[in-house]
Amino acid sequence: MFNQDWQDKRIAVLLSGGVDSSVVVYELARLGLHPDCFYIKIGPEEDEAWDCSSEEDLEMSTAVARRYGCRLEVIDCHREYWDQVTRYTMEKVRAGFTPNPDVMCNRLIKFGAFHEKRGHDYDLIATGHYAQTETDGEGRKWLCTSPDPVKDQTDFLAQIYDWQLRKAIFPIGHYVKDEVRQIAEREHLVNARRRDSQGICFLGKINYNDYLRRYLGEQPGPVIELETGRRIGEHRGHWFHTIGQRKGMGFGGGPWFVVKKDVAQNILYVSHGYDPASAYRQHFPIHDFHCLTLPLEEIFKTQSSPFRITFKIRHTPGYLRGSLEPMAEGSYMVHAEAPIHGVAPGQFCVVYDCDHHRCFGSGEITV
Repeated sequence: MFNQDWQDKRIAVLLSGGVDSSVVVYELARLGLHPDCFYIKIGPEEDEAWDCSSEEDLEMSTAVARRYGCRLEVIDCHREYWDQVTRYTMEKVRAGFTPNPDVMCNRLIKFGAFHEKRGHDYDLIATGHYAQTETDGEGRKWLCTSPDPVKDQTDFLAQIYDWQLRKAIFPIGHYVKDEVRQIAEREHLVNARRRDSQGICFLGKINYNDYLRRYLGEQPGPVIELETGRRIGEHRGHWFHTIGQRKGMGFGGGPWFVVKKDVAQNILYVSHGYDPASAYRQHFPIHDFHCLTLPLEEIFKTQSSPFRITFKIRHTPGYLRGSLEPMAEGSYMVHAEAPIHGVAPGQFCVVYDCDHHRCFGSGEITV
């Protein structure tokens, strides 16, 4: 939503080739602003045989920037992405965790490496995320949810640093997706009907398991039924499976749910049935909590115990209700109101206020 403070600022727009970031350029241009546009290159190597859509992305970005008389510059963050985000992802999955590369891409690349290369020359960095911000009476900036519950992306932004949040603006965050599409079609943007990208930000049509196989290979091991100890098959590497997974298991007599990993023994444990109790948890710890605006201890002071919250453990439209119990420094116990399916170590638990309006930050699940 328009902020008068934008008028006298130097604004950089991160263009991806998609409809959302393109409408960001339109929104700023219609206000008489003249942002500079940047396309961040983070795709696979030039000689990569995978089917990647980065060339089309750049063509779309070039067309949109030209349409509104904006300068477009390509920023190569390929090495930073593969050195930082890919390393983070592979280390986590090898250790049996379920990481979220897109969360770290926002922190380390879009608001990190880009800032080091070019973003430091700008007062504000605009993206096409479905998120909002608000400033309280003491001048503190908060990350707030979008009115579109399906597209809201605050969970992907919950690990950015406070200084990154202060520079970030989300000009389409007050819209729902259908409204953005309508604007793009009304303005005859070249990508108005282009499908949204799916999965990890740079992979395009690349299969995630192929991505893992490229860097980690395969390591076959037994698949054991948790309740009986019966061996039901063999996996090709525990990193190809995540806690709570049901589809794509490839074993007869299902359904089977992944409920546990023994990384040291390379064993994958599963439970049989449509709703096994072993696939659910109601209480779980999180650690290294990253606060966006205020330390949680400061926010705790405004509420009586227990500290009521809403939260997410994966990118879904709904919010879960529960409470947060302080443990050691930076660690908390999450108490959900009801058991939750597929709580996996390595996932980020993103914490919001009771009305799921303000995002407080996120911590990594450690069960």
